Amino acid sequence: MTDDPTPQQTGSGAGHEPDVIGTRRGLFGASGSGDTSGYGRLVAPITFPGDSSRPYGGYFDEIADELAAGLQRRGIAYGDAVEKVVIHHGDMTVHIAREHLVVVAATLRDEPSLRFELCLGCSGVHYPDQTGRELHAVYPLRSLTHNRSVLLDVSAPDADPHIPSLYRVYPTDDWHEREAYDFFGIVFDGHPSLTRIQMPDDWEGHPQRKDYPLGGVPVEYKGTTIAPPDQRRSYN
Repeated sequence: MTDDPTPQQTGSGAGHEPDVIGTRRGLFGASGSGDTSGYGRLVAPITFPGDSSRPYGGYFDEIADELAAGLQRRGIAYGDAVEKVVIHHGDMTVHIAREHLVVVAATLRDEPSLRFELCLGCSGVHYPDQTGRELHAVYPLRSLTHNRSVLLDVSAPDADPHIPSLYRVYPTDDWHEREAYDFFGIVFDGHPSLTRIQMPDDWEGHPQRKDYPLGGVPVEYKGTTIAPPDQRRSYN
């Protein structure tokens, strides 16, 4: 950890080159079937915006500076916790190393200069071509005190789909993290009751992953029954 908590300011805000994670063929990138869009010969890279450079503009620079100062007071180096900051389409997305997610969220919530009191949920995303970072959990935060917004993005590989739960920081993420687990298979460590919320308990797989089979599967609800109330799953 350095003595200066301020994130390094370089460049003019344009950012680094986009991250290329794959190639899309055709208009929609469909595979395993013929292309009926008329754009079957179209080949385009699949890209993510690169790390943005300082100054970011607006209130984004103040968020970065205050987050760095708050993390330093907690003994965490900004560069260890924050992998990159992306300013794209007027939004600020802070990519967080998963082992530091909870402390970053608590800092954003508790620091008087930040006060992101509200988390609007958790969304799961699956990018099978982003090797080693296939699974993402995205948390949109809102500061009612300062009327500001920021997005937290944390990733995990398919082979180790564990991300710390933010339930202890933002209790309203309870059902949102359960949904991300149900549909994407992200395991939120520390969640008080990480069970399926939409699909049946004995369902196999996670239906919103890109590698989940589409079509040609039997109707798996056929013959299902509902247990009596005294035999249903209960929560503590």
